Amino acid sequence: MSGPESLAGHRVLVVEDEELIGLMLVELLEELGAAVAGPAGSVAEALQLVERETPTSALLDLSLRGEAAYPVADRLLQLGVPYVFITGYAQGHLVARHGHAPVLSKPFGAEQLVAALARAGWMAPRD
Repeated sequence: MSGPESLAGHRVLVVEDEELIGLMLVELLEELGAAVAGPAGSVAEALQLVERETPTSALLDLSLRGEAAYPVADRLLQLGVPYVFITGYAQGHLVARHGHAPVLSKPFGAEQLVAALARAGWMAPRD
């Protein structure tokens, strides 16, 4: 796929503890042309993936089996990697250091996903 909905040239980290949702996100991102890391189901697993190969952007489930995804977001922030929080819960307040990040409420479609990634700042792919 090319055009405004293409994520070709991007490596997107998916952090999602619900296996089925994670696989659906991977499929959607791949259909949009992205290379995908994950899905990671825990903070520790996500941090390992970030260190193995830095993504160009990330989708972070806000709550991973009761553990907040903030440590992953903190590392991505240090690396300058844009990220989007995804959640199945009513949007609450993010901690201040992550208040700039877009939040997508589940369920969402390809258009909302691409728009949120664009708001997060993924516009130019890395080589």
